[in-house]
Amino acid sequence: MQPSLFSSIHLTVSQLTFRIRKLLEGELELQDVWVEGEISNLSRPNSGHIYFTLKDKNASLKCMIWKPDAMRLRVNLQDGMAVEAHGRITVYEPQGTYQLAVNLIQPKGEGALYQEFLRLKSMLEADGLFDVERKRPIPELPNKIGIVTSQTGAALRDMLNTLRRRLPLVQVILAPSPVQGVDAPPALVNALDAVNRQKPDVILLARGGGSIEDLWAFNDERVVRAVADSKAPVICGVGHETDFTLCDFAADLRAPTPTAAAELATQTTLDDLHGLLTTYLSRLSSLTMNLVAEQKASVLSLTARLKYVSPERRVQSEAQHLDELSRRASSALTHHIQLQASSISGISKRLQSLNPEGVLSRGYAIITRKDDGNVVSKVSQAHGEMKVRVSDGEFEVNKKNEK
Repeated sequence: MQPSLFSSIHLTVSQLTFRIRKLLEGELELQDVWVEGEISNLSRPNSGHIYFTLKDKNASLKCMIWKPDAMRLRVNLQDGMAVEAHGRITVYEPQGTYQLAVNLIQPKGEGALYQEFLRLKSMLEADGLFDVERKRPIPELPNKIGIVTSQTGAALRDMLNTLRRRLPLVQVILAPSPVQGVDAPPALVNALDAVNRQKPDVILLARGGGSIEDLWAFNDERVVRAVADSKAPVICGVGHETDFTLCDFAADLRAPTPTAAAELATQTTLDDLHGLLTTYLSRLSSLTMNLVAEQKASVLSLTARLKYVSPERRVQSEAQHLDELSRRASSALTHHIQLQASSISGISKRLQSLNPEGVLSRGYAIITRKDDGNVVSKVSQAHGEMKVRVSDGEFEVNKKNEK
């Protein structure tokens, strides 16, 4: 069929592309559209934008995400991932291609799961499972920590390393459980029950990050109620910082990551204990020294009082008093003897002055009769043999009777 020479429109490539752009970008339904498909040809240039192709078995669609929207993505995009992309249809004129400018992207099926998440959250919140009043404090220095997670995941290794570094003295009880898939919810409930029977001080419920489908076991009503009914306080560290599950709301404390959960469970670290021990030892030493000083002062005071009232002190005091009395008696006796000696000396001198023998030295003599020893003081008494005593001896005389 030959084109008409008069009715056909003649346009340049740029003009035609511009008109196609106006048609596509002017269609309101194409400016707010969700497109399902599988990612391929994923590219992340240094500009920060993301380029990829969405395809299904019959067609493909070029897509791009501007840098501001790419920075807000919560999904780790990979080739082969089935997703739902929201955005608007635009035309890239230099290449004459249409594309989807994506501003939001989520794994396929996440929209329905999110609606179920909101429904369960509303129901469980109405039952009081998320009330702040029922939250229990986390012990500052736990002796026993229970862990519910996969025994093969990196989350367990990270938590154990953190606990070993911060508080190696703590006892760890592991209740392993699958953390995703249809078997995960009942297994998590059983693991929580098993670890509670060991009476831990706190329980860590954790797993690494993932899509909403990967984390869905922690939105299961059975698991959420088991967390709320736990006898021990529960710290929930599921996913990454931007991931929220219903177990986060039911737990006594939410941690942004499994490692952070282990850190929150060990608020008091080994370094803190060393510091406290040093402080307590210093205080104990100071108090002991003060107590010893007080008791020593008390003992010295009591010793002084005992010495004051002791028999030994009284004996010593009385002995000293006796010595004083003895000294005073000796002094008084000496003085008395001296007085008596002086008096005797005076008397002696007086006696000597009166002693008849003293007169002999001056030429006098004492005459006594030999027969009776009487002193001859008169002439009439002088007869017969007599003794004459002079200053240097005596001699005899004989007076014959005169007729």
